[in-house]
Amino acid sequence: MTDAEANVQHAGLAHQFENLEQQQNADFLGIWLFLVTEIMFFGGLFAAYAIYRWLYFAAFEGGSHILDVRLGAANTIVLLGSSLTMALSVRSAQTGNRRALVLFLIATMILGGIFLGVKAYEYNQKFVEHVVPSLDWAPEGATLARLAPGGLLHAELYFFFYFAMTGLHALHMIIGMGLLLWLVFRAQKGNFTPHYFAPVEVVGLYWHFVDIVWIFLFPLLYLIGGRY
Repeated sequence: MTDAEANVQHAGLAHQFENLEQQQNADFLGIWLFLVTEIMFFGGLFAAYAIYRWLYFAAFEGGSHILDVRLGAANTIVLLGSSLTMALSVRSAQTGNRRALVLFLIATMILGGIFLGVKAYEYNQKFVEHVVPSLDWAPEGATLARLAPGGLLHAELYFFFYFAMTGLHALHMIIGMGLLLWLVFRAQKGNFTPHYFAPVEVVGLYWHFVDIVWIFLFPLLYLIGGRY
């Protein structure tokens, strides 16, 4: 190890730890404990959703068919691409390739921004169709025809879950993009080396978790009862 690397290591070492290995172990323990709480949080939402979907399947199916499955599928592809660029970011940090690290982190942020843009467009569609629970619930025309077989009240419940689950997921995406921006600033300063890249890996785990949540949300919300 060169003197420069040793200095960077020392600069990245928090005062409460004896060495970087101990700090890294604490970082990974912390992120996994945090992800366990996130699993329980989303798990509760998924469980409630599953119960009401079973009780009012026809209404949930009607609500699902109002969603644009093409936009949902496109966003799924975008997030899968962001997982790839995030993994490449971690690999670049491990090999000490600062330029590639910055580029892949920025690429991940761009893909995350595309996802949020598509989701904002979808939300706007729901306002136009008047299927936003409590705020603007007055479906009409073709939209009403698709909801009627399952009952308007229960369809409104479906859209409550849709906005709650995708909204919380989007909030996690926004937080993740803030963390990525923080990593970009640190990477540009040369804070990460093959001997110290734990923050990149920790944020990567968080990002992959958020992507996995969407992998479950897409079929559960968009693909109820198939497409005709």
